[in-house]
Amino acid sequence: MKIKYFIVLIGLVVCLSSCSKKDDNNDPGDPTDTIPPVTWKCDSLKIVIDEELTDNELLDLVQSKTLEYFWSFAEPQSGMARERNTSGNLVTTGGSGFGIMALIAGAERGFIDQDEVLQRMLKICNFLNAADRYHGAWSHWIDGTTGKTMPFSTKDNGGDLIETAFLVQGLISAREYFSGSTVLEDSLRNFIDTLWYGVEWDWYTQDQNVLYWHWSPDYNFEMNHRIQGWNEGLIAYVLAAGSPTHSISRAVYDEGWANNGGIKNGKQFWGIELPLGPDYGGPLFFSHYSFLGLDPRNLEDQYANYLVQNTNHAQIQHTYSIKNAYDFCYYSDTCWGLTASDDPDVGYQAHAPFNIWGIDNGTITPTAALSSFPYTPEESMKALRFFYYYLNDNVWGNYGFKDAFNLEKKWYASSYLAIDQGPIVVMIENYRSELLWNTFMNNRDVQSGLDKLGFTYK
Repeated sequence: MKIKYFIVLIGLVVCLSSCSKKDDNNDPGDPTDTIPPVTWKCDSLKIVIDEELTDNELLDLVQSKTLEYFWSFAEPQSGMARERNTSGNLVTTGGSGFGIMALIAGAERGFIDQDEVLQRMLKICNFLNAADRYHGAWSHWIDGTTGKTMPFSTKDNGGDLIETAFLVQGLISAREYFSGSTVLEDSLRNFIDTLWYGVEWDWYTQDQNVLYWHWSPDYNFEMNHRIQGWNEGLIAYVLAAGSPTHSISRAVYDEGWANNGGIKNGKQFWGIELPLGPDYGGPLFFSHYSFLGLDPRNLEDQYANYLVQNTNHAQIQHTYSIKNAYDFCYYSDTCWGLTASDDPDVGYQAHAPFNIWGIDNGTITPTAALSSFPYTPEESMKALRFFYYYLNDNVWGNYGFKDAFNLEKKWYASSYLAIDQGPIVVMIENYRSELLWNTFMNNRDVQSGLDKLGFTYK
């Protein structure tokens, strides 16, 4: 059995409240004050960046650099996000939704010009209007030059309701953000309403009280994948309930998504209660993807308080890395975060504590901790500073942090993925200003959906 590796934290005297949203001009001083010197029983790691950045300077850098994936690296004809940095003209529906929200954050912070983002949004909407659709839903992958479906797998060559929901979440955010009285903004709002009102959410129930993930023109509903239980799919039910044209009933939510209460967990892990989902929470994207726009802070229904759910999920993962049950090198208070990402063993897979709803082979994904900033600001800032100051040469590049790394195997991904880069920008912005939460939740149809499903949220 390997020796268990511990971080020896020396001189941890930092007041991490300096990263609070209430003080946007903090100055932590020398970065070695906020990154504890460390001694490893594995290979020694040292700070490789000498520059001194405040917390807010570092957050600015990460957001602006990561944003470039969706701005300068977007597929040029469609304006959509490429699936990954090697995808060529293949664009991703859900990742583009995340990218739209990242562009909004960039426009608000002045990283990119707001009028140029408006023009980009009109380009994206024109592309989506002409692209293949299946009872209103878009496919997971689309050819950015033609709008034709590119199969995700043999039977996944038609409508993908979850990817569509992620895209619509972004479109609605843009609709609410561009709220001015100009002709172009008014045109964009009407265009977005037309696009998302065309999604036939009710048809994807097959007249049952549950939403189905996929439909294929060749294989019909053969994939038979119900959107059920606790995962990334809550946003699909909220949008489906709020649709003015193709709405679902509350019974579809209660019986389908919540499985008549089977969604509940209620156990404690290291003294932290987990209201919903699999033991130890599963991969962290469960707490990210639906909540880029859906504001969990005051969100509650008969099954959970969603701020408690998401915060406790992130805290359980953080504690899991400190406990380090599998003795992986460098798992610690500062090196944590399991979610779906590229992987040194099988290419791409979900990662989760104790191999429940994923595997744990020592692979850390920066988006996991960084997209948890609203839930675990101190722990996420520690991770950010570790990734940036200790691993910079291996994990930092043209579009921010690369997708994943495994220090146990001395492996570093060379890839960037839209679905991992987008939440970093958006959730850091929600932590700093609550921008995307406030923007998305302002939509009347979203509010209607939440009301219909029995949520309180104000």
